[in-house]
Amino acid sequence: MLRATLLGVFLVSASAAFAAEPVRPLPTKVTLGDPSLTMGIPGAGDLTPDQIKAWLATPGVNDTLEISLPFGLAQAASQIAGVKENPMTRAKIELGRQLYFDPRLSVDSTVSCATCHSHTTGFAANTQFGIGIKGLMGGRNSPVSYNRILSSVQFWDGRAATLEEQAVGPIANPIEMGHTHDACMTCLSAIEGYKLQFETVFGPKSMTIDNVAKAIASFERAIVTGPSPYDYAAALKPFTDNFKTKEDLDELKEDSPETYQKYLSVKAEADAHPMSESARRGMDLFFSDKANCTACHAGANFTDEKYHNLGVGMDAKIPDLGRYEISKDEKDKGAFKTPTIRNVEFSAPYMHDGSQKTLEEVVEWYAKGGHPNPWLSDKVKKLDLTVQDKADLVAFMKACSGEFPKVNSGRLPE
Repeated sequence: MLRATLLGVFLVSASAAFAAEPVRPLPTKVTLGDPSLTMGIPGAGDLTPDQIKAWLATPGVNDTLEISLPFGLAQAASQIAGVKENPMTRAKIELGRQLYFDPRLSVDSTVSCATCHSHTTGFAANTQFGIGIKGLMGGRNSPVSYNRILSSVQFWDGRAATLEEQAVGPIANPIEMGHTHDACMTCLSAIEGYKLQFETVFGPKSMTIDNVAKAIASFERAIVTGPSPYDYAAALKPFTDNFKTKEDLDELKEDSPETYQKYLSVKAEADAHPMSESARRGMDLFFSDKANCTACHAGANFTDEKYHNLGVGMDAKIPDLGRYEISKDEKDKGAFKTPTIRNVEFSAPYMHDGSQKTLEEVVEWYAKGGHPNPWLSDKVKKLDLTVQDKADLVAFMKACSGEFPKVNSGRLPE
């Protein structure tokens, strides 16, 4: 009996000590793409108010994050937009994740942000045009929602000055979500789980459309592409360009052991994420004057974030004038924003009107010099490309694909 009593005391004491052990705060230094930012509150099923309260009480959840970009995109760190004005926290990203996937933002609870920007279809849609409530169809292809942290103005025509403005625009669009902002907030305000989160993340009386915008934008900024085979090849290239022979490498090993070890590390990564010979030829073409792809697809995210007329759709009876409708500048007629090449293989069809079903068609379009019209970009010229050249360019674009962050589309407030 004494042994049993002592054992009971020990177990109770141990349990109490374990329960009293402080919970480690979640780290505030994060690299975007970390699944802990986008996978949602751990568990399964609809989120209960008690689960949400427990999550919001987790140390570090409400702290401002010190973010960095993954290898490859890290070179574009100076382009990060909107984070100073709308600091990122885990709680805000998680609230944005829920809103992004919640069809209750639409008037008939059938359409969410993810309907046209799904993680299952490259964060875009595989339809020619976006499809909203009641099957209503828009007039443009759904742009991708990843790597948006590197872009200030949004949409094909740049009509949204910020990612926040873009995030809530579709809610009130009659052929997208079909709600009014006021009616959307009335709907969200009736959901206890959302009320808890808005009050914690933004403060009392904070259930406003502006804060919906901030939360969704924070989640979208957390969606970035991981390193691609191209990134590893590009990191290795300075070594292979400067140390071409075994003798060169032996000399490097002797004169600069640290640099030699760096070379070995970079080479191991490149070997583990290989590019095909076709992709390597395509890389050389992509950056050459012959193809001149970097005239528009420049920088770490392979986009100049500018608007160009490629002649796409300009043979229509009433062509879409794109950026011109916003700027009213004659030179912008038929001009649309340059999309990123990263992970582009997953977001077919292509161009602002979804008229080109494959990357092969896209390359053919550029090769023929687009479609002539008075506002055709001076960067679009006929290209002297062989059949092999075209295949190599497609192979290179596919070698610019990295992993998407893991995303949980479920776990919404009950």
